[in-house]
Amino acid sequence: MRLQLLSDLHLETETFDPEPAEGAELLVLAGDIDSGWQALHRFKDWPVPVLFVPGNHEYDGRDFDQARAGLHELSAQLGFTLLDDSTCIRSDAQGRRVRFLGSTRWSDFDTFGASQRERAMRAAGYFQKVMGASRHGAPFDAAAVREQGLRCRDWLAAELARGEQGPDWEATVVITHFAPSLRSADPRYGKQPGTASFCNDDEALLPGARLWLHGHLHCQSDYRVMHADGRSTRVVCNARGHGRKGEPAGFAPRAQIAVFD
Repeated sequence: MRLQLLSDLHLETETFDPEPAEGAELLVLAGDIDSGWQALHRFKDWPVPVLFVPGNHEYDGRDFDQARAGLHELSAQLGFTLLDDSTCIRSDAQGRRVRFLGSTRWSDFDTFGASQRERAMRAAGYFQKVMGASRHGAPFDAAAVREQGLRCRDWLAAELARGEQGPDWEATVVITHFAPSLRSADPRYGKQPGTASFCNDDEALLPGARLWLHGHLHCQSDYRVMHADGRSTRVVCNARGHGRKGEPAGFAPRAQIAVFD
């Protein structure tokens, strides 16, 4: 199975015309496509199925739960499969079944350990103010993000404990918006408290997946994490980012990622 991966297009402000990758069997949208949601309509009649995991900016200026319900409704109208702490199985041209697990996987701010959590959450205050979301009538602040992030992690851990291969699938692919490892950290900013708002420490979960796709970092990465049993997990981010900062320089909009390689 060959996948086209796009994220962090920020079409609420950026000018970019997405095009299908010839030969891809699925399109994966890994979040931050358009904070206003209008540009999601560009993918309505995409020639292959679309899997969509919302990013943090899909919640900008909205009530969290209302936005979540609205994204589910809009995705159904557009014919997407929205993966929001949920799973689906798709078959490739050879009949091989792939299990996809999708979660925004909000930050839990434990990237640098519990002792550094408070510093990381203080640094996150800026990002949450920019986002301007709310929940239950209160700001969707760092504490609320952490609470949601832990729910996401618990769900992913339970699903990945079922195995990278299972009775109904030959491979598992995880799609998150936030990164699963500090190895994805943007080299421009290094490993500072604010990095915990972009990268989680989910390396212990990686052995349950053959491939882990993410967005959120406005840089591109492609690396493998080796496991004790000799297997590895490939981690890929193909984020576009902001043109004014030169971030799309390494972006490959029609690149394809093979699940079975």
